[in-house]
Amino acid sequence: MRILLTNDDGVGAPGLAVLERIARTLSDDVTIVAPLSEKSGAGRSLTLTRPLRLRQLGERRYAVSGTPTDAVMMALAHVMKDGPPDLILSGVNRGANLGEDVSYSGTVSAAMEGALAGIRSIALSQVYAKSGAGANVSFAAAEAWGERVLRPLLDGPWSPRSLVNINFPAREPDQVLGVRVVPQGLRDYGATEILQRTDPRGFDYFWLKLAGMPHTPAHDTDLEAAADGWVTVTPLHCDMTNRAALSDLAALYR
Repeated sequence: MRILLTNDDGVGAPGLAVLERIARTLSDDVTIVAPLSEKSGAGRSLTLTRPLRLRQLGERRYAVSGTPTDAVMMALAHVMKDGPPDLILSGVNRGANLGEDVSYSGTVSAAMEGALAGIRSIALSQVYAKSGAGANVSFAAAEAWGERVLRPLLDGPWSPRSLVNINFPAREPDQVLGVRVVPQGLRDYGATEILQRTDPRGFDYFWLKLAGMPHTPAHDTDLEAAADGWVTVTPLHCDMTNRAALSDLAALYR
C-alpha cells in the first residue's frame, strides 16, 4: 500500500512525525508532501496568483510553498504521478477539527482533495485542553490509538468522493473510552470575539478569539463524544448539495 502524508501545520510539525510513525505500522511505502509553513485555517484555498516552490528535504519527503490543497495537488500531479497513493492521511493536526471546524480546516481540506481525486483519504486531529496549549500539546492519544482506528478503515466500504474525519480526545491513552462513529456537530460561531490591540507604532490590529462556543443540545455528535473521551470517526462527503431542498427550490421556477 502506497501512502501519502500531508498536513496544515507544516512539514516540520510534531504531529506529522506522529503520523509518519502511525503510517509506517501500515506500510513501508510512505511519501510526505506537506506545506513548508503552517497553514492552519486555510480551508480549500489554492495558490493561483504566485508560483509554487517544491523543496525536497529527504528521501520521499517534500515541502511545498503553498496550502494543504496545493500540497496534495502537487503530490498527485507531480511527485507521485507515476505511482499514485492508495491512501492519503492528513494530520495529525495540533488541535481539534470538530463540528464546523471542517469548513475551515486545512487538514480536512487536504483529505477532501484526495477524496475528489478518488483516493481513500482520512484526516486526523489531536484535541488538546487549554492547559496543554503552546508547545506542550500531547499527541499521546493519537500515537497510541492511531493504528487501531485506521486499520478497520483500510478494507472497509468506502463511498465515492467521501472522506473520514478522526479526532483523538485530550486524554492519556489509557483514559480513552474507545472509538465512536458520530455525525458532525454544530456550534454557535456568533459568539466569536474580535480582540483589538495597538502595536508600538500606534496602529490597531486584531485577533479572532474562537471561544465560549456552546455545543449542540443533543449529546450525540463529534463535539460531545470527543469531550467525553472517545476517539471520534465521522464520515464526510464532498457533495454539499442540500438534496432535501431540491424539490422546494425547483417548485419556485415552475
